Amino acid sequence: MRLRGRKGIREDIERQKELVVLNARDHKGKWSELFGNDKPIHAELGMGKGRFISEMSRKYPDINFIGVDMYDELIRKASEKAKMAHGIDSEDTEKESNEVISIPNLRLMLFNIEQIEEAFAEDELERIYLNFSDPWPKKKHARRRLTHPGFVEKYQQILNSSGEIHLKTDSQSLFEFSLNSFADMGLRMRNISLNLHADGLNPDHVMTEYETKFAGQGMNIHRCEVVVGEQALAAHLDNLRKADS
Repeated sequence: MRLRGRKGIREDIERQKELVVLNARDHKGKWSELFGNDKPIHAELGMGKGRFISEMSRKYPDINFIGVDMYDELIRKASEKAKMAHGIDSEDTEKESNEVISIPNLRLMLFNIEQIEEAFAEDELERIYLNFSDPWPKKKHARRRLTHPGFVEKYQQILNSSGEIHLKTDSQSLFEFSLNSFADMGLRMRNISLNLHADGLNPDHVMTEYETKFAGQGMNIHRCEVVVGEQALAAHLDNLRKADS
């Protein structure tokens, strides 16, 4: 995927030091210090234009959110989405040469997900979102899929005892691959849906740009939650027992 953006993009995101993180490796094991609190940290890997992570950070102020992508232009676009979601007037901020955009529970991280274990320490995240990731449909590219065991093993390292992975995709082939991948690794799954919006759009549901587009076209959105951490698994099994009693 190659993006062409306006001139000065790097300079633009470099000015947004309170929002954009360009030196992720320096914060490994120290993200709570960066946020200034011990609240849970949720990360979206491959955030695209940033609508989902921005809206989530507005809706859930008691959770710290990190949106991750490897393209300067998407980081810039996500910063615009973040301003809009939190009611920050971008025209006013652009008038200031030393622009400072402060959203306490949101950071946008410029980073390659292939090295995600170099940005987060063991047990540092509570949840990972994988929203409409590239399906890499050719078999020879299977290792590039973000739900390939090679990636999932990294997620297991950086997720804590309450850790979960939440997956959404419009790709049936990627969804089938993902379910098999999680099952082969012995991971429990819940809330599996082959058509998330079959009964209409839930107003409380935070949607991505792709999700809005695809759902509007009547396409099926596939979703599941993967239980990773020990405490998360114990809570899941306890809920199942209560449901059966």
